Amino acid sequence: MEDWITLARLVRPRGIRGELLAESLSGRRDRFSGLREVRLFAGGRIEGEGRPALVEAAWWHQDRLVLKFTGIDSISDAEAVRGAAVCIPASARAELPPGEYYQDDLVGCEVVEGATGQSLGRVVEWREFGGPPLLVVGGSEGELLVPFAASICVAIEPDRRRIVVDLPEGLKDVNRA
Repeated sequence: MEDWITLARLVRPRGIRGELLAESLSGRRDRFSGLREVRLFAGGRIEGEGRPALVEAAWWHQDRLVLKFTGIDSISDAEAVRGAAVCIPASARAELPPGEYYQDDLVGCEVVEGATGQSLGRVVEWREFGGPPLLVVGGSEGELLVPFAASICVAIEPDRRRIVVDLPEGLKDVNRA
């Protein structure tokens, strides 16, 4: 079974030629310029095989991603795929520069306190609120929000499914959800 990576979600039709506004889930705007073969998963749920689709064109209009697919040529065609997840196989992901990570590579990693070696739990989610992103760590004492910052996440080892942290004093007590 193929692992799929969601690059965008189709929001709504745009215009009368089957174009769709999409919410980009990639931090790289240039990611869509060479995009061709994708799978569309209805309702945004990665289930089954999805619908194969060819990207005819992708561009940005007023900071919104617009996608045009071959064979989706009308408003009603576009309505039929509204809400779909636009996915590629995990094997087709772009290479990242050193020190950058895909969010889904961090979800599931064990978070270990560097000073004590104590496991704080596993990353269950990634949240962004305008500052540094937060790792949501689920453990036996509930959720812990850990800023994804180099001064706190001192060793990131997705291949070992592990993140070593140096938490500021009191952080565990202050932000347990």
